[in-house]
Amino acid sequence: MTKRINVLYISLTGNTKHFMGRLADYFATQAIVLKAINVKENPEPTTLTDPFVAFLPTFLKGGNGVDNGYTEILTNKLGTYLDFAQNYQHCYGIIGSGNRNFNKQFALTAKQYAERFGFPYLTDFELRGTKSDVPRIANIILKQCTAFTAQEA
Repeated sequence: MTKRINVLYISLTGNTKHFMGRLADYFATQAIVLKAINVKENPEPTTLTDPFVAFLPTFLKGGNGVDNGYTEILTNKLGTYLDFAQNYQHCYGIIGSGNRNFNKQFALTAKQYAERFGFPYLTDFELRGTKSDVPRIANIILKQCTAFTAQEA
């Protein structure tokens, strides 16, 4: 029986989509299929019933992310998808990305979603991720997915 990992993500510049491709290739070597929905390409929300992990890059409006500049722009469609039919209840965690040059704003949107929807913030990666980010994040997903599924059983 083939295992499957479900992912809900948004990719605006192509960085997250590129990372999804690398993650899918990595999982394939372990006989795991990555089923990913990019809400930029599939903006009409559907009801999700299987456990999934979310990926969210950070696009914020100005500022420094501490005193100001913590208002999300461009990625709101992912939040709408999570809200739809309470899809967020099936999310076992979120992974953030962005550019570390933005300091406190790096991966801030994913942290805000974790707080807003009540699921764990799992980890983050920069831009397209490094070679070591792929197996690191794959292992975090597998560990969290197993824990979430066990809790649901």
